[in-house]
Amino acid sequence: FRARSRSHLAKSLAKPSLQVEKEQQEAIEHIDEVQNEIDRLNEQASEEILKVEQKYNKLRQPFFQKRSEIIAKIPNFWVTTFVNHPQVSALLGEEDEEALHYLSRVEVTEFEDIKSGYRIDFYFDENPYFENKALSKEFNVNESGDPVSKSSEIKWKAGKVVLFTCTTTPNKAGKKRQHEEPESFFTWFTDHSDAGADELGEVIKDDIWPNPLQYYLVPDMEDEEGDGDDDDEEEEGLEDIDEGEEEEGEDEDEDGDGEDGEVRKGVQWVLRTVFMKLLLYSFINYSGY
Repeated sequence: FRARSRSHLAKSLAKPSLQVEKEQQEAIEHIDEVQNEIDRLNEQASEEILKVEQKYNKLRQPFFQKRSEIIAKIPNFWVTTFVNHPQVSALLGEEDEEALHYLSRVEVTEFEDIKSGYRIDFYFDENPYFENKALSKEFNVNESGDPVSKSSEIKWKAGKVVLFTCTTTPNKAGKKRQHEEPESFFTWFTDHSDAGADELGEVIKDDIWPNPLQYYLVPDMEDEEGDGDDDDEEEEGLEDIDEGEEEEGEDEDEDGDGEDGEVRKGVQWVLRTVFMKLLLYSFINYSGY
């Protein structure tokens, strides 16, 4: 009897469990179907966004060209812009800055389908560092879809290679040894190790190129903010002076109130004394003394 009872209980419990698993499986399949629809819409949106980007990228080109022509009239525009940018300036040594003083024009060109990559061109005036009139670095994807990059070979003039910073560090034996570290802006042209995550290229393309003026004007903007702070400090100083004068006035009023109080107390004491004397005199006369 007990065996039949346990068997019946096991069957009764198994039925709901199987039913729950079936419902969960059906729910998962429905979620997957809905997710496929979402993914389809996302792909459609990406294609439409790409078309919009391509359209406006073409519309922007004449304005980029006009902006470059105006920038060419401002001496040291691009080196100032790079020096003022926090991420780019971290790569710039003294010799980098000297070489970049000859940088006259920068152009960023996104390829037709945009997704496949872009190219950054740097145009230089005649300079004592290298023979190149232009240096370029290009980012794209290869046939297998992996990101790759390539760049111009820098034709350095004799003794003017600006690629590595030589530093001296002690070894375990206490002796100093020299080693080279790639801390130069121009080292970027020879670095193709991780084209898919090229931070400098992305910064120039996405942050500096859309609006370089904001970084060129950084010191002026800071000066204006500083002037504003000075004005605020002056206003605060004037407020402090006014408050100080008011407090002094209040102190004087309090002192005045103290002096008046002393006078009133003196007058009251005199009147009280006179009144007591008159009262005593009247009592003596009335008593017949």
